[in-house]
Amino acid sequence: MESTPSVVQQQRMEVDQLRREATMKRIPVSQAVEDIKRYAMDHMMQDHLIVGFASEKANPFREKTWSCEVL
Repeated sequence: MESTPSVVQQQRMEVDQLRREATMKRIPVSQAVEDIKRYAMDHMMQDHLIVGFASEKANPFREKTWSCEVL
């Protein structure tokens, strides 16, 4: 028996996927955009890209500084 699915099996899987997608609740893009904007505004104060970090050490994305000393 083949390890790859037959054409009929692939088509059945595709039909099943399309059926699942057809049952999904849809909303207009304009409503989705408003929901995203509202979420962003509601969570703005927790966004480190907007308010920054409490200290430089708290920033996991800070540039690493390399220091060398001559003895």
